[in-house]
Amino acid sequence: MKGKLLRSNCSLILLALCFCFINTSFAQPYALITNVEGRHTTSLNGKWSYLTDPMQNGVRIKYYLDKELTNKAVYASYNFNAAETLTVPGDWSTQRPELLYYEGTIWYRKKFEYQPREGNRVFLHFGAVNYESTVYLNGEELGKHVGGYTPFNFEITQKLREGENSLVVQADNKRHPEGVPESVFDWWNFGGITRPVTLIETPGTFIRDYAFQLNRSRTNITGRIQLDGDNSNKKLTIEIPELKVKHTVTTDAGGRAQFEIKAKPEYWSPSNPKLYAVNIISETDNVSEEIGFRTIETQGTKVLLNGEEVFLRGANIHAQVYGRSAWSKEDAGVLLGWAKELGCNFLRLAHYPHSEAMIKVAEKMGIMVWEEIPVYWRIDFSNNDTYVNAENQLREIIDRDKNRANIIIWSVANETPRSEARTKFISRLANKAREFDASRLVSAALNGTAQIKPGTWSIEDKLINALDVIGVNQYYGWFGGTPDSLDKMKWQFDYQKPVLMTEFGASAPFGNHGDKKEKYTEECQAYYYEKTIEMIKRIPGLSGTCPWSLAEHRSPLRLMSGIEDGFSRAGLISWNGQRKKAFYVMKKYYDEFISGK
Repeated sequence: MKGKLLRSNCSLILLALCFCFINTSFAQPYALITNVEGRHTTSLNGKWSYLTDPMQNGVRIKYYLDKELTNKAVYASYNFNAAETLTVPGDWSTQRPELLYYEGTIWYRKKFEYQPREGNRVFLHFGAVNYESTVYLNGEELGKHVGGYTPFNFEITQKLREGENSLVVQADNKRHPEGVPESVFDWWNFGGITRPVTLIETPGTFIRDYAFQLNRSRTNITGRIQLDGDNSNKKLTIEIPELKVKHTVTTDAGGRAQFEIKAKPEYWSPSNPKLYAVNIISETDNVSEEIGFRTIETQGTKVLLNGEEVFLRGANIHAQVYGRSAWSKEDAGVLLGWAKELGCNFLRLAHYPHSEAMIKVAEKMGIMVWEEIPVYWRIDFSNNDTYVNAENQLREIIDRDKNRANIIIWSVANETPRSEARTKFISRLANKAREFDASRLVSAALNGTAQIKPGTWSIEDKLINALDVIGVNQYYGWFGGTPDSLDKMKWQFDYQKPVLMTEFGASAPFGNHGDKKEKYTEECQAYYYEKTIEMIKRIPGLSGTCPWSLAEHRSPLRLMSGIEDGFSRAGLISWNGQRKKAFYVMKKYYDEFISGK
């Protein structure tokens, strides 16, 4: 099957099948290790040699070898040694002008020395590689991964050498009609090793995974811990010193322990983004992480955070900063700083998982998050391999971010054309999201709004039955009509579910001025926002808004010369940080919520 992930060790396959709740037909290289930052790690970030390979010649002449076994291997070694470098993490698209539009294979090589401690295990972890990757260590294939925005790791304990090691990654960002996302999407297809590469060293038996949540009644902290290695009938201690918690559990035959601890923590919220130091201690290992506790649920048309209604003051945002892919804490600080200035307590991360740094910085800043997988536009909904790919990406991001208090919504799709196959595909994903994590809400952003009676608009979609929260994307006044036509527009949602306006917006390059009725001027964009906000205020029971978008982003679909030039100009902020007039219109609306007006 195309995209199937491989393992080289049968025992690892059995371990994952037994203990990891994963789809067996799309097994990842190795069950993900939770909380990479909390482990003993060595960074492999920095300069990597690279070779551009548009004809995918590298497998034939063995670019991944580091030994001069044949003339072809000598040729490959020579080329790599002479190659220039790319910085990892980082996209290749913006590091070299000739690679801006390149879509295909690039080979990366990193040589490193490593001396693990005796009896320990070593794992190789990638934050993300876009889109397909094959990883080789010392000339041996470790496995493959499909999906450009989710993490994966391999165990390499038996494959490391004394002295120098050679790590090679074949990264291929070509688009595929059966891919997730598919061939056409409205953001830049940044290629490469776009997020950190890390060696993780653990004891022979280690704490691989854990999950902590506050129960619905907010009386107990519940969760599970997974021990890896000699893991049956082992004692584990959970400590939360600030709550005076010290709780002991014992693993079952599969190395798994579940727990329920009576506790009354301060709730995480935008106004009080409280995190607690949580320590997990086994006989051979200990891991610490800061974790927040909160509940999220719906009550009729309301979203309740910690039992209280909350209005989600949001914005859409792509993982781009200053025209390149964003991955670091510093990048997150820039983007989230803009969001806080706008007045946001919520962000919709479009249209794929962003970096772990983005999620963690947002959590500390008190920003709630809608996290989405790239089931976008015309996915091949009739293809089972496409579904398996989508489900795998959903599971991987839930595995990574399940302990983040700020994530309140898993989104399983955006703007997908209605059909029976599509509804079945996405409904199945929604049910899987609840299976993987029942503590959060499930949503999708829908389009295809229509008049249900003269002057009154709504959205009718069978997919709504599978969702906890309904996201509505609409651009009336920009695509269709004018801003003035919004004066008479009414909305009616006859669902006992919360509704978010997940997209609305208009485009204008920064500094392009003119009449408010002249498209692509800042004045027209601001006028559109003024009229849209008036319309939004008339929608009964609305639970939140997300303008499109916080900042401009690169897109190969946006090529109008002199206006777009490779960027979506719908941002309230330009790609290089300049605030447009519409930014202040939207900020005024959010400031009214904050001040209680």
